[in-house]
Amino acid sequence: MDFPQRLLEGYSAFRAGRLKAEQSRYRELAEGGQSPQVMIIGCCDSRVSPEVIFNAAPGEIFVVRNVANLVPPYTPDGAYHGVSAALEFAVGVLQVKHIIVLGHAHCGGVKAFTEQDGPILPGDFIGKWMSLMAPAAEKVGARGDMPHADYLERVEKAAIANSIDNLMTFPRLSMLIERGDVQVHAAYFGVAKGELSVRDPATGNFEPVADGFPSR
Repeated sequence: MDFPQRLLEGYSAFRAGRLKAEQSRYRELAEGGQSPQVMIIGCCDSRVSPEVIFNAAPGEIFVVRNVANLVPPYTPDGAYHGVSAALEFAVGVLQVKHIIVLGHAHCGGVKAFTEQDGPILPGDFIGKWMSLMAPAAEKVGARGDMPHADYLERVEKAAIANSIDNLMTFPRLSMLIERGDVQVHAAYFGVAKGELSVRDPATGNFEPVADGFPSR
């Protein structure tokens, strides 16, 4: 199978544009290693790239992505845990100062979980993974007469909050947060309009960001 031509064209444009403009930065990163201050746990949805949303430079953010931007609770059972391993590396080795859980609108994983259809079957990997959403869905409660779009948004945002809660189950991270060495944040990206909201820790509400500052 031929390598996708679109990607080859994109790489060519990268070499002619951004790489040429930031060659010294890439060289510094190669020689000195990475030292990002921010870790973002995001969804693998192709519409929600943290590097694009935050206009990040090379080496600026450490990103781990998975279906529905979920964080599992601390479970040192000897099994394979990709998110937990990335989190351990970010905190223990890179010593990041901020951890952001970035959720988004129109999340296919959330939609499939709430509707119990599509690829989410008991024997599939994704079915087991999406069961991490159960506590968030329980907090939101039954849909009732709520418009479906509003219900999905509530579950999407509740899942972000639940991932933040699960971050606190990691002993080392919890200690660093209590000491003020690490801060955790919750953010939500509206795909259609490109709007970013950040959760206010005091109220639990997601406040729109405009010109770099949360609206009040």
